[in-house]
Amino acid sequence: MLDIILDTLLDSVKLLPFLFITYLLMEELEHKTGGKAKNRIRSAGKSGPVWGALLGVIPQCGFSAAASSLYAGHVITVGTLLAIFLSTSDEMLPIMISEAVAPVVIVKILAAKVIIGMISGLVVEFLYVGVMKKHEKEMDIHVVCEEEHCSCEDGIFRSAFKHTLKIFAYILIISFLLNVVIGFIGEDTLAGFFTAMPLVGEAVAALVGLIPNCASSVVITELYLGGIIGAGAMMSGLLVNAGVGLLVLFRLNRDWKQNAGIVAALYGLGVFWGVIIRVCGIVF
Repeated sequence: MLDIILDTLLDSVKLLPFLFITYLLMEELEHKTGGKAKNRIRSAGKSGPVWGALLGVIPQCGFSAAASSLYAGHVITVGTLLAIFLSTSDEMLPIMISEAVAPVVIVKILAAKVIIGMISGLVVEFLYVGVMKKHEKEMDIHVVCEEEHCSCEDGIFRSAFKHTLKIFAYILIISFLLNVVIGFIGEDTLAGFFTAMPLVGEAVAALVGLIPNCASSVVITELYLGGIIGAGAMMSGLLVNAGVGLLVLFRLNRDWKQNAGIVAALYGLGVFWGVIIRVCGIVF
């Protein structure tokens, strides 16, 4: 139990700088930028998925959580959010480095995640706006303020600090509960789901990858390196592994139907690309 508490605290504390910087940015945009600047940010949505996929693949703790906060404040689009979720790597990179995986293999996997994130984000953006005729709401940090039941009129630093503490406490509690559950069932049991249903490896891997905990990406990566699952299942699991980003999304975005749609799209895209990789016989 002590190890679970320490791991939860360590993982959660790593998020603090990113959350604080994100809320500072959102406060600054809301309080200081004019209408033209806001419109410029909104128009960047067309290329947002490209930048989101590129930035998401950089090994930085908390980027998916920051992206969810920006999405809840209508700063980035749904296509950009999904691009970030799909490209983020969580624990995969440090594990592969520690296992002395060939650098060219790591680069290929990261490049595949970036390309998949870009393509998927752009397609989602086109379908959402061009086909479904949906329109993103205007940027509004006060949406986050209302959800957190706090005042955004206390200055950008104080408001950002309040938001950071509230989200940190939420992540800390949920992460602790998840760590307890996973510690109880064991990672071996979690890994057994793959071997029990090998014909639907991509679907199972994506379900495991949706667990907002580092243990899921650890299990998927280790199983792939051990030759138990193939590249398709590995990619399905890692593509949907957005970490605490999903927790923050459900905490801040009040539209639960929209949240469910994002999770469904993330899962569907993860399974789809995993199957494509398996059918095409792609190896890394």
